[in-house]
Amino acid sequence: MSEFDKLHPAIQHHIVNSLGWPGLRPLQESTIQPVLNGEHAILLAPTAGGKTEAASFPVFSRMLSENWNGLSVLYICPIKALLNNLEERLSYYGHLLGRRVEVWHGDISASRKAKITSEPPDILLTTPESLEVMLVSGRIDQRSLFANVNSVIIDEVHAFAGDDRGWHLLSVLERISVIAGRELQRLGLSATVGNPDLLCDWLASACQARRSVINPPAENNVIPDIQVDWVGSIRNAALVISRLHRGEKRLVFVDSRSRVEELSMELRALGVATYVSHSCLSLEERRSAEEAFSQGSDCVIVATSTLELGIDVGDLDRVIQIDSPFTVASFLQRIGRTGRRAGSSRNCLFLATKEDAFLRALALLHLWKKEFVEPIVPPPRPMHIFAQQVLALTLQEDGIIQQDVGKWIGNMPGFSGIPEEEKEYLVSYMLSTGILHSDSGILGIGRAGEKSFGQKNFMELFSVFTSPPMVKVFHGKQELGEVHQLTFAVKEEGPALLTLGGRSWQTKYIDWPRRKAYVEPTDQRGRSQWISAGQPMHYEMCQAISEILSSENIPEGLSQRSKTLLEELKEEFDWVDASNSTLLIDSDRNVHWWTFSGKLLNAALSESLIGEADNVSSDNLCISFSHVYDVESLVSKIKEIMEDDEIRVLLSLEEDFIQELKFSECLPQSEIDREILARYSVDKNLERLRCLRLSVLRVV
Repeated sequence: MSEFDKLHPAIQHHIVNSLGWPGLRPLQESTIQPVLNGEHAILLAPTAGGKTEAASFPVFSRMLSENWNGLSVLYICPIKALLNNLEERLSYYGHLLGRRVEVWHGDISASRKAKITSEPPDILLTTPESLEVMLVSGRIDQRSLFANVNSVIIDEVHAFAGDDRGWHLLSVLERISVIAGRELQRLGLSATVGNPDLLCDWLASACQARRSVINPPAENNVIPDIQVDWVGSIRNAALVISRLHRGEKRLVFVDSRSRVEELSMELRALGVATYVSHSCLSLEERRSAEEAFSQGSDCVIVATSTLELGIDVGDLDRVIQIDSPFTVASFLQRIGRTGRRAGSSRNCLFLATKEDAFLRALALLHLWKKEFVEPIVPPPRPMHIFAQQVLALTLQEDGIIQQDVGKWIGNMPGFSGIPEEEKEYLVSYMLSTGILHSDSGILGIGRAGEKSFGQKNFMELFSVFTSPPMVKVFHGKQELGEVHQLTFAVKEEGPALLTLGGRSWQTKYIDWPRRKAYVEPTDQRGRSQWISAGQPMHYEMCQAISEILSSENIPEGLSQRSKTLLEELKEEFDWVDASNSTLLIDSDRNVHWWTFSGKLLNAALSESLIGEADNVSSDNLCISFSHVYDVESLVSKIKEIMEDDEIRVLLSLEEDFIQELKFSECLPQSEIDREILARYSVDKNLERLRCLRLSVLRVV
């Protein structure tokens, strides 16, 4: 019997007759038996590799064969746009089989949500935050709604596992499992991950059923077309895009919302049909842009990583990357948007506007050719998420005794490794500060908890990430999106000007209490602000830059301009040796320690060496010391750090890239410090750096 023959006959019929498919892809074939067996699994395949069908077809098969009724499957995505994108496809499959699919997130109307709870669908597409809302809502009968859940599909699972949303997701699944009275089958879908076995163990956590990674050989072994060009500015990038690949559909990735807007304005000024997509545009603006682009032919859509996660914008011809993403995983997601059409191949054109981004692009491609993908590392010690879950459980259960908390979330791997006395101490702290109160041993939310989280029906409890202060922007009654409040800083020369959706706007009026701004079109060029902390580059990426600079080889796919720039950089950095970290000392007592180790380790090393110079600063590649008081003493201290394995260096908790812990008011300061230090440990990278030889060069 073939794998296909193991599916329910109704699904076999519709795959052949309704969908007209000649057969299944390797991943789809390989997934059938494990899913039918009830196993937990990670499904790996490139973008557009058929992962959704690989998971959903055998789950539908179980639904029919085992006569699942009511809400039996949860399909979880990291962003609302992906849910909206999947709804039509999964609803069609469900319709063929007589099953209903619905979507639930923050943009769904109250009336539609009421219908979902009164008449549950067979499959619900949602987010972890929306599941939390359902679990704590006093208007929903959680035990009735979730009683029949058997299986959970998590799309883009790597997007959850690397941060606190992953711990939140697993906690919510544990609570639903308790309500359902069974272990939920967990299926994670991912295109890019460097440590799939660890990711699978993270997802299945304490579950008893067998778990597996399903990763068949790639179907398409055609070598992608990768080109790198040096253009030097956003304006020049727009000029190149306007002249290249005319008549084709081009998706352009830019890694900041401000530069997305800037490039869009430049392209429109050159007469290019340009659409815009980023997370701070309104839902209507994003949808209209993505739909118009999907139906067009000679056009460009400029986007941040919002279009990285499998959202369908039609059949693309080209992917263009302005500068470079910071990870190989992101690159794989982006290049995977191309090459879907028969006879086409995957492609990506890098247009570098800055020298550091140019080197990062070359380093990224160097790692990609070595088949390196960054491992997913769940953040350690999520005690602030434990505090959030205790608060959520008091709402869900209308009060809970402390001993029952473990019944609901004790098996979640982020919590199970933390000693019980530490969790008990945290609950005691929350009681002492009034965040919790106890009535005859029943925990509830105290006055301080109500003040911190009770606004707007505890909306602050439902998500585990922090948001900067934003202002919604309106043209008449149409919502355009939102920008950081600093965009509207008072200017003496007139009203604030901004760009949003690739268009210029002039501020008419700001309603600060409601955080709304009303604007009208203008021909003057503005600029919007969005505040985000840039994350340190991976150690491997920084070391790859060292390898690029020290190698005599010129990588393939470089334009003549890129080759010229690379040769100039190699000449400028002719002292770089990939087996060394190098101290450059000049005659003015300035010292530069080129570690190529990433901002994380360099910032910690800088902290250990403060006091040796007038100023100490660091970036991803180098630590700089201005006007060193005693050069020989500094060199001696650096050698001591490099040679003594007993010496540890710790990161300052004041670094701007350290992300704030939401719900930190629930934690004593000692726990906040402990958690952050655990999350930003530099021990592993320091050990790697110590394996390199320290070279000291005096520059005249």
